[in-house]
Amino acid sequence: MSEHSQQHQDTRDTLLFVWDAPNLDMGLGEIVGGRPAAAHRPRFDAIGRWLLAQAGTLSHRCGTRVEAQGSIFVNVTPGGAEVVRPWVEALRNVGFAVFAKPKRTEETDVDPDMVAHIRDHLARSSDNSNNQSALRGVVIASADGQNFGEVIEQLLEQSVSVTILGFHELCPWAVNDERLTFVDLEDIPGAFREPLPRVNLDSLPDEGAWLQPFRPLSALISNKQD
Repeated sequence: MSEHSQQHQDTRDTLLFVWDAPNLDMGLGEIVGGRPAAAHRPRFDAIGRWLLAQAGTLSHRCGTRVEAQGSIFVNVTPGGAEVVRPWVEALRNVGFAVFAKPKRTEETDVDPDMVAHIRDHLARSSDNSNNQSALRGVVIASADGQNFGEVIEQLLEQSVSVTILGFHELCPWAVNDERLTFVDLEDIPGAFREPLPRVNLDSLPDEGAWLQPFRPLSALISNKQD
């Protein structure tokens, strides 16, 4: 086997996974109507296995070796390091990289860092001068269509497949876009230990169902005072 052939065989294309922790934490709270119990928090070992399966499917479709790269983006509030540390260590132990950023102000978030991460991979994939691996697909776990809208368009223009992972109640922009693949987080096998207590207006039980408020009525007064 020639050196060139060996080099080509060892090159692995990429399926990039980006998890928007602040956004999904907020979305999950809306789904369950408050702070999620342990049984209603996502299991990242199951999500990791699903991601590896997606990379395998993409490898078969593209005819190349596609490697999944998982990354979790999280804000750390002042004094919250000890609370979040076990979760971060667990993620790293599963095989996910974690980008952690201090939450200095309300405006300090990881949104620009996630977009920059995707664009960096896209730019390197477009640079053929250094035999770079190709970016074959991106999985964005977030309901924030506004934040990711521009970079999604750039990915689609470069024929990179885009999958949005989230909750269908919060992602109509992705569900209704035929160019995107949408996957509900609860549809991943084993992602939650127990079914989420969610109510879908499109498939209500015959006896009806209560939809709990996202916040207490007293918030109206506190917001007005603020």
